[in-house]
Amino acid sequence: MEYNSQREKLILPEFGRNIQSMVNYTLTIPDIAERTRASRTIIQIMAQNTPSLNKDQEDFYHMLWDHLHVIAKFKLEVDSPYEKPTPEDLVREKKKLKYPNKKIRYKHYGKNVEYFIEKARKATDPAMKDLFIEALANMMKKAYLNWNRDSVNDELIKDHLAEMSNGELIITDKHKISSTSEILGSTAQRTKNKFQQKKFHKNNNNRNNQNNNNRNFKGNNFKKKNF
Repeated sequence: MEYNSQREKLILPEFGRNIQSMVNYTLTIPDIAERTRASRTIIQIMAQNTPSLNKDQEDFYHMLWDHLHVIAKFKLEVDSPYEKPTPEDLVREKKKLKYPNKKIRYKHYGKNVEYFIEKARKATDPAMKDLFIEALANMMKKAYLNWNRDSVNDELIKDHLAEMSNGELIITDKHKISSTSEILGSTAQRTKNKFQQKKFHKNNNNRNNQNNNNRNFKGNNFKKKNF
């Protein structure tokens, strides 16, 4: 018995060993016209065996011909509808992801708070700026409590918002800041609701399974009696 570990290594495993064997055979055909016909047949088989790929995309068959040349180790000489690629053409340079270098002043508030602070600073309508300040104050307090579950002083939020906005956004008495108990209570209630909803679905599924089992049991007993 011949094991796969003893066979030739698959160059593109997604196309399987049969495709690779057909490509290897095609390389031995001396006539270029016959080689081309065999290659076109292989391309059609490859297209049928890759349902996950979108056959309507413009470069679908171009990609298959490139794969064919890769499997043939770039030794296949045929009349291809596309230019024969080289190994260098198919090696793409890995691009490094660019990460923002800007440091966040208070990491527990996150970048979104800094983004909205900049938006609020640019607001020209006083009413709109007040809405921004009130929303930011509550957003910052909630973020702070997520980081530190102990009670947070509203004066600290006021100082941080003023500092982060370079003194342009000042919280006053007209801005309503939710209490710590309100924020923690709403968070706890949402968590409780999610738990109850999950428990309800679990119990409902258990009841459905039990009902199905009862029906199956009765049906089996009925069949036994009839038999």
